[in-house]
Amino acid sequence: MKRVVGSPGTWSGMALRLSQCVFAAASTFSMVSGFGYSNYSAYFYMNLALILQLMWSLGLACKDIFALRNKKDLHTPDNLLIIVMIDWVVAIFMFSAACASASLTIFFMWDTHLCGEYSRLACRQFGLSVVLAFITWLLQAASSFSGFWLLVSFF
Repeated sequence: MKRVVGSPGTWSGMALRLSQCVFAAASTFSMVSGFGYSNYSAYFYMNLALILQLMWSLGLACKDIFALRNKKDLHTPDNLLIIVMIDWVVAIFMFSAACASASLTIFFMWDTHLCGEYSRLACRQFGLSVVLAFITWLLQAASSFSGFWLLVSFF
């Protein structure tokens, strides 16, 4: 069995999944605590992507904990294929949502200066949420690449 850092069923894979959960939850909380996020489709889309990311990462973290505790091997080609395919879909979904929200935040803060005119608009919270979403995506990309690397090593 090959040991790839961040692959399913390893301590580093569990740490990656749990850190994805933490950053996704922090980003979601930052977005939801701001006034008016649901009025803008990019922020709503990012919140939806973050919730999907949170559920997927939490499920795989639980699977990693189970595998580590019971000394099960998650490195079978069928299992890895499903995990890698869903990882890549979630990573693309997360990246597109973070980019859309970042462009809307830049538009509000620097292009139209809406943040200065409307003090109720929580631009700083939206910006923090976007930064946390990009960190979540980077962690998701790391676990996606490690799973892909392990999957490719089988063939």
